[in-house]
Amino acid sequence: MKQLVIATIIVTVFLPLWSKGESSFGDSSKRLIVMADQSVNRVAIADVDSRSIVWEWVPTASNVRREDAKWFTNISDVKPVYDNKYVLTTASAGGIALIRIADKKTVFYAYCGNGNIHSAEVLPDGNIVIAASTGGYLMLLKTDTTVYPFSGYTKKYNQPDAHNVVWDKKRQILWSASGNKLYQYEYNFNSSAPDLILKDSMELPASGCHDLFPVGGSDALWLSTSSKVWMINLQNKTVNLLSALPGIKSVSSGSGDNYPAMMIQAIDGGKHWYNDKVIDFSGRTVFQLAGLKMYKARWLVANNFSY
Repeated sequence: MKQLVIATIIVTVFLPLWSKGESSFGDSSKRLIVMADQSVNRVAIADVDSRSIVWEWVPTASNVRREDAKWFTNISDVKPVYDNKYVLTTASAGGIALIRIADKKTVFYAYCGNGNIHSAEVLPDGNIVIAASTGGYLMLLKTDTTVYPFSGYTKKYNQPDAHNVVWDKKRQILWSASGNKLYQYEYNFNSSAPDLILKDSMELPASGCHDLFPVGGSDALWLSTSSKVWMINLQNKTVNLLSALPGIKSVSSGSGDNYPAMMIQAIDGGKHWYNDKVIDFSGRTVFQLAGLKMYKARWLVANNFSY
């Protein structure tokens, strides 16, 4: 396995003004998950213990322009960001949106092409990077919340079968896994001309990379591939097999026993890419609600690995 050469960049990080001051679901004592629900093309938050939906964002009922709502067909990823006050979401049809939970306002949204947009990440200065799987690219967007919808600076980077992006706060780099490789990008922190620089890659023990997400409370990443789930230890560069369940679309965990590692597994042997339940590594149901078509689900907990 090739060793990664990790470069550290010392920067001053400025969070956007709109990331402060709003109420947060993350302050609740309830166990909450945020999900990409394709049954009605929405982002939803559910109370795990009461098995109920407590919040939702539907593009056709939001401040997204009517003619742009089609960009959000088949919601493909959800991430709690900015102290759990916002949700970053993507859709296979090309849409990306940053949504304020407190009032459900879409503070930023854009169209990122027809390459099956699969995931997104916020960078420390507020800019956003997306991964497009069939398009085979990452795209960097210079975020501007005054232009609605967004139509500004973008830059593409070729990466076949790109499915995911994760910011690493400790190392100040961006990780992305696709095919059978884990890629490492540096960010130039140039507000006028933002750019990603591919620095290195390492070979993974399986191909068909899908979800990449921080392991709660650890310096590690969950990785789902076509037929297995792995944990990538970033300190010693080892990749360990955690589950042989196939068709895992998302993996998420928090710190402590109340937030076990949970997964969405495609039903019917992958013939359908969604499920109405979330399971743990033993196959036990963590949350289930009839009628849902969840593609990904995340615990609504602090992500100290990235932010």
